[in-house]
Amino acid sequence: MKHLVLMAFLVLAGFAHAQPYPSKPVRLIIPFPPGGSNDVVGRVIATQLSERLGQTVLVDNRGGAGGTIGINAAAKSAADGYTVLLISVGYPLSIALGWMPPESLQWFVPVASLGTGPSLLVVPAALPVKSLQELVALARSKPGALNAASAGAGSFQHLATELFRMQAGIDIVIVQYKGGGPALTDVIAGQVQMNVGSVVQNLPHVRSGRLRALGIGGASRISVLPDVPTFAEAGVQGAEANNWWGIVAPAGTPAPVLSRLRQEIAAILDAADTRKRFELEGAEVLRMSPARFGELIDAETAKWTRVVKDAKIKAE
Repeated sequence: MKHLVLMAFLVLAGFAHAQPYPSKPVRLIIPFPPGGSNDVVGRVIATQLSERLGQTVLVDNRGGAGGTIGINAAAKSAADGYTVLLISVGYPLSIALGWMPPESLQWFVPVASLGTGPSLLVVPAALPVKSLQELVALARSKPGALNAASAGAGSFQHLATELFRMQAGIDIVIVQYKGGGPALTDVIAGQVQMNVGSVVQNLPHVRSGRLRALGIGGASRISVLPDVPTFAEAGVQGAEANNWWGIVAPAGTPAPVLSRLRQEIAAILDAADTRKRFELEGAEVLRMSPARFGELIDAETAKWTRVVKDAKIKAE
């Protein structure tokens, strides 16, 4: 009898092990609070991935400490495909600032890139400047008089603004807020004169007329704001700052699981509805191989490490 029970147990164990992926809900860790660009993109993908996988993809917002809480939580998860992590340019920024060690990139394997969106420089509608050239001229005529709002020390807004400041050769004061929401509130109210943030966050206020868009921090103009020039077109070279999003999994995740995830995410990104949703948010789908995605992460880490060094930014 004992032998029969043991054999039955082994059969059941083998059956459980052989169950196709996924056989239970998948957790997508987003290392930032709800409402930001990471959350918007992550939820678009999670909803459709749930349908394609036949299992719920649960969004787990693990905000705090510049994204490092969520990154560390994902790194400690089992490498079985049931926990994946949404990353953005915020990950290279955390390494550049010394919040995460460079070797932490080895904790994960690239699954898929998702999308990218340039930074957007906006000013209050009441500020008497109509172009990026006029803003730069005003800043140069009044050194230290203009303030720029940042979502917090070490945020994408902070470093994108520092890069713009250096490349434009202007003296401005960067005011640190506790999040992008409070930062934009003061820009809209005219308490702060400019903001260099993601299109996703700024676009609704540009459309409402409360903010004026002066420049795109990408390589080309975007379809939702076709009349807004790039920084380079407006005379500020080398200030490109793009946000981007992708999914990684703990190192050691089985190849068949990674293959399934990549297959389904590729189908999601190819869908017209996904592309339209990204475009409405001022972003575009970013399709590249996992190896190329890994190279992007490395290149962005090197770039922002240089910016932190040149701007003499100290980790806080």
